[in-house]
Amino acid sequence: MKYGKSALKDALWMQPELLEDERGFFAQTFCKNEFFSQGIEPDIRQCNISYNKKARTLRGMHFQKEPYQQAKYLTCTNGIIQDVIIDLRKDSPTYMKWDSFILSRENRQWLYIPKGFAHGYLTLTDDADIFYQISQFYVKDSESGIRWDDPAFDIFWLKEPLIMSEKDSNYPDFKEE
Repeated sequence: MKYGKSALKDALWMQPELLEDERGFFAQTFCKNEFFSQGIEPDIRQCNISYNKKARTLRGMHFQKEPYQQAKYLTCTNGIIQDVIIDLRKDSPTYMKWDSFILSRENRQWLYIPKGFAHGYLTLTDDADIFYQISQFYVKDSESGIRWDDPAFDIFWLKEPLIMSEKDSNYPDFKEE
């Protein structure tokens, strides 16, 4: 696996090394020992799949509050998405900064998002599937979010979102606690 650093502290992107032949390819996408060597928390407690019917569907920006913060390891298995993360760790040198990644079936990149980050994505194609591995169980009372167009972050989205949940479109402006 090849690793690359995000502009945000502790977040990484990963590119599996494909072993290809006439049948197709084989690739390793998860190895605890390798993850430990990269500073990645490999404790997986939950896996999720998100299917999105239409391009320009936005999901996010979601996070869970302490003590139920989640590290996420994810990829886009079909379609193309713009994946966005925001560092919400007050002690981080990249606090309140965001970064963006294009994840697709074609580029097969994975993204590691540490605990303390908000996460969301915009589908750039119809029929986009995202596969998540998560370090902490979902706890409804701990869920929170940031509005996709919150002026505190000024995120650059590649396209204007057309479809999103009422909850995602109505988060209040971000306030530091």
